[in-house]
Parts: sequence; structure tokens; C-alpha cells
Amino acid sequence: MSRSPPVILNFRRTFALLIVLVVVPSAGLSGFGVVAIINERAAVEKRLESAWRGTLENLSAELPRALASARLEEEAGILRLVMPDGRVVSEPDGTFQVVDGRVHTGDPQLQEALTAVLPETGALPAEPTYFSLSSGGRALMVAAERQGDVVRGVRLSVRALEALLAEKVDARAVSGEPVLFTLQAVPREPPSEGGLMGRLVSEVAQARASALGPVGLAERVLSPPLQDFRLVVLPTGEDPVARASLRNRVLYGVLLGLFYLTLTFGVVYTGRALYREAQLSRMKTDFVSLVSHELRTPLTSIRMFIETLALGRLKDPAQMQEVLTLLMRETERLSIFIERVLDWSRIEGGRKVYQRASMPVTDVVEAAVAAFRAQRLEGGVDLKVEVQEGLPRLDVDKEAVAGALLNLLQNAYKYSGPEDRRIVLSARGGARHVDLSVEDNGVGIAPKERKRIFERFYRVDNLLTRSTEGSGLGLAIARRIVEAHGGRIGVQSEPGKGSRFTIHLPVGKA
Repeated sequence: MSRSPPVILNFRRTFALLIVLVVVPSAGLSGFGVVAIINERAAVEKRLESAWRGTLENLSAELPRALASARLEEEAGILRLVMPDGRVVSEPDGTFQVVDGRVHTGDPQLQEALTAVLPETGALPAEPTYFSLSSGGRALMVAAERQGDVVRGVRLSVRALEALLAEKVDARAVSGEPVLFTLQAVPREPPSEGGLMGRLVSEVAQARASALGPVGLAERVLSPPLQDFRLVVLPTGEDPVARASLRNRVLYGVLLGLFYLTLTFGVVYTGRALYREAQLSRMKTDFVSLVSHELRTPLTSIRMFIETLALGRLKDPAQMQEVLTLLMRETERLSIFIERVLDWSRIEGGRKVYQRASMPVTDVVEAAVAAFRAQRLEGGVDLKVEVQEGLPRLDVDKEAVAGALLNLLQNAYKYSGPEDRRIVLSARGGARHVDLSVEDNGVGIAPKERKRIFERFYRVDNLLTRSTEGSGLGLAIARRIVEAHGGRIGVQSEPGKGSRFTIHLPVGKA
């Protein structure tokens, strides 16, 4: 059969356009989903920060009031900051004194921080006061009082203050997540080196600190004089931001997977539909071409013979009889082709009705052989019929199955060489099945062609088939008839060594 490259090319263009129209929006949708997840994480962080904002404001105001109510007490030579309930909120080794402009303490960090603000210690009042200091990127809190020319004080315990703050608020009233209130130093930007490299190093350091440090739910910088510290809410259990983000990622991943699965199914289904439409369009074109060719040849011969008879050119009765025989043969050929097309139309439309009856296998074989011999009056073929004895009866439509078997005999005759044609028709089987086989010594069929020879309008493309008449419907009709009887048809063949077609039919009703 001839091919139609424009139809296939049009299908490929349409399918490529379909892929582009599907892939581009789906890629955009995937990117939008990723951005949505990132934005959702930021939105979750914003919601948590808003939920904790009021609590942090209250605690930030509560901490100065609590420290204002504390008092400095000396016990066994150790100065301590004691809350009204007797709780000590100072470090045991964080005592210091400033005498004659010199700092006396055993805490090196405290020594460094107080030395930096030494000129300002002279302005401290007589009553206890508190403030924060920052030195070397580290922050600390101190409480101090003036006694004459001497300033004494202690370093406050951050852990004790965090415990004090935790008692001031019910965290469960704000969020169901277990949290911890911490006092952390406010990050200060170190003096960066000039130029682009210095700024780059500074940004890398900040990013590294953010990645390694704990992720807070919310934070608030304390008011002066504690401006070097910030109050941070940290989750003690699973990070709710990470949990919400993970949930969103999983949900989006599942939805995206379902989307792409559905999309793939839709593209495959649409592609198959487009391909079938392209095939159908090609088959329609091939069918019109085939019918035109198959009808034109016998009609041309019939018209030529009729014109010869009408003009009275034949005087010899023997020649006239020969022409009439040729007319009868061309008419029969035309009738067979039309009947085959009509049969296929009835089978495809589901209008084919089979008149089944129980009969011996020999009746089907003899009907096919008789029809074959009636069509091959010129001979030139060695046909052998081998029927196994004792075969069970078949419940089939005799004319339909014999027609399928006749088609195999016709193909064996057509695709065998003009010399030394040998065809073997055999019937064998068992208690539950019967196999009707037609074997020839023809050109054979290539492996890649065996699966397609039962397709409608398909013919093997070789020199012999090009010179042999045929519609490409015979094997397709035979397969439909056999399948309608509950059987199957198969082929065994090797190029140059002939072919063997076998009809496998079940015994009894199917």
C-alpha cells in the first residue's frame, strides 16, 4: 500500500504543538507552586510572629519592672541580686567593683566591658540600677549601685532571667506548641573591610550564623538600657514553620504528581487519538485508491471484450468462446472484490450474522477446496489435503470459516512462485480444538511484517506483491471471522522458505 507522508507529518506537527502547549503551562505551574511554598513559609513565619508579638511586648516591659524590684545583698563577702521572692538572678562569680577608676573582677569579659564604659560609671545613682554591655561581639547584663566613690555590682544570670520570664506568661495560651523564651545578644555588624570583598565576607558570615543558629518563632529587642539583648521565642519541639512547610511540600508534591500523571495520561490518550485519526485518514485515502485501482482493471478488460464482440471482430467460435470465458472470469473477479468489501463493512459495523451449525471438519475443508479449485481452473499447483481421522465436530458457520480458509489458500497460491507451486492443507486436533493449516513453499514473510499482515489494507511490500492483485482485506476478514468463532489465527514463516497459516478453533460452542 502507498504511504501518505503529509498525513504523518501533519500528525507530528500537531502532536509537537500539543506537547509545547502542555509542557510550557505545566512548567509554569510547577514554578508557581515552588514560589507558593516559599511564600507560604514566609506567611507562616509572619503569622507566628504576629501571634507572639503581644506576649513579647508584655515580657519586655515586665523584665525591667522585675529587675527594679530586686535588691543587692552581700552574703559572706559575695554580692548577689535577689528578687522579692528570694530568687538569686546573678552569677556567683560575676561580682565587680570600680575603685579609683579601676575595675576589680575575676570575670575577664566583664573586665573588658566595664573598662570600655569606665568614664560613664561615675554617673551611676546610689540606688541599684541595671544595664547591658557589649564587648567583642558578646553582650552581658549587670546590676550596679554607687556607695560613695566605689561602684559595686554583679553580672546577671541570663538563664535565671529566662526562667523568670517563663513564669510570667502561659505559652500554651498563645500557641499549642511548646516554646522556650531566651535572651540573646543583638547581632552587631562587625566593622567590614572596604570594598566589595569585605561586604561579601560579611554577608557570608551572617548567612552562616543564620543557618547554624536556632530558628526563632518571633523576637523583640529590649528597650534601653537593655538594648544589647533581644527576647526570642524558640520552639522546643518540632519547628512549626518547618512542619507547615513540609506539609505544604508533601501536599504540593502529591498534587503535582497526580497532575503530571493525569497530564501524561491525557497526552498519551490524545496522542493515540490523533494518531488513530491520522491512520484513519490515511486508510480512507488508501481505500479510495485501492478501490479505484481494483475496479478499473476488470472494468477496463470487460469494456474491451464487450467492444470487441459488439464490433463483430471475432468470427471464429473458438475465439468468441475464449473471450466469453475471460469476460466471465473478470466479472467473477469484480464480484469477489465487491463482496469482500461488503463483508468487511458488515463485520466492522457489527452487522455480520453467523449461521452456526454442528458439522464435521471435512465439510468445512471440502467447501474451501471446492471453491479454490473452481477459481484456479488453469491449474499449475500441487494441492494436498490431509485430514486427521476421528476429529470432533465443529459448531461454526460453514460458509464463513470456509471463506477464511479459502483466503489462506488464495494467498498461498498468489505468493508462491509461478513454477513448482506446492500447497498443503491439513486438519489436526484433539478433544478440545481443531487446527486448520495452510502451508506453502512461497516467498515467506519477514519477522517485522508478521504482526501487521492481519491489519486492514496492509500488504507486504516486495516485488511479488507489487505485481499481484489484492485488497489487503483478506487476512483481516479471516482473523475477524475466526475470532468471532472463539478461535485465533497465527503464522509461522521464514523468508524464502514459505509460510504456514494456522486457524485454531475450539470444539463445541464458543
